[in-house]
Amino acid sequence: MTNNERAQMRSALLARRSAFVAGLPPSVRALAFRVLPSPVLALIPPGSRIAIYRAMGSEAPTEAMIDFLHERGFPLCLPRLGKTVAEDMEFADWSPDDILVPGQLRIPQPAPQAATVTPDIVLTPMVGFDRTLNRIGHGAGYYDRAFAKLPNARRIGMAWSCQMVDALPTEPWDVPLHMVITEQSIIEAPSA
Repeated sequence: MTNNERAQMRSALLARRSAFVAGLPPSVRALAFRVLPSPVLALIPPGSRIAIYRAMGSEAPTEAMIDFLHERGFPLCLPRLGKTVAEDMEFADWSPDDILVPGQLRIPQPAPQAATVTPDIVLTPMVGFDRTLNRIGHGAGYYDRAFAKLPNARRIGMAWSCQMVDALPTEPWDVPLHMVITEQSIIEAPSA
């Protein structure tokens, strides 16, 4: 698949996600992604450091999930981008009371003085995913490079059900997820 075809697929998936979220009843939007489902929570040892993201636009929402995890005592961290697109993403210690600063691409992130940490669990946003839990993001590769540096971290995607497709083209650097949580179900990686 060419870069242009991949960009077209990304645009189509973003449009589908936006239309899906716009058409959701307010009650569904209010209840979706409020907590980690019990089967997922049971897989996470107490005290595990969890990387989460601050949702933007029509991404799977995280505000309630952040509160849920914080109230249960999980140490949290957020992605922090370098000053240039060429720099890799890292994860920085964060709690809901901490102030965020505008980072690269105007994405709110922990301040530069927040400690860089290694998460045990990474809750990740995405543009789309397939049945074998390959994901497609916005195209900069930040999460794939972070996943490659964190081989022991459990990778859990958060997405709306409309973001699933039968198959995504993959590149050698793409790192599949272990699991995806949608508003409807938990999808686990097929057993080897």
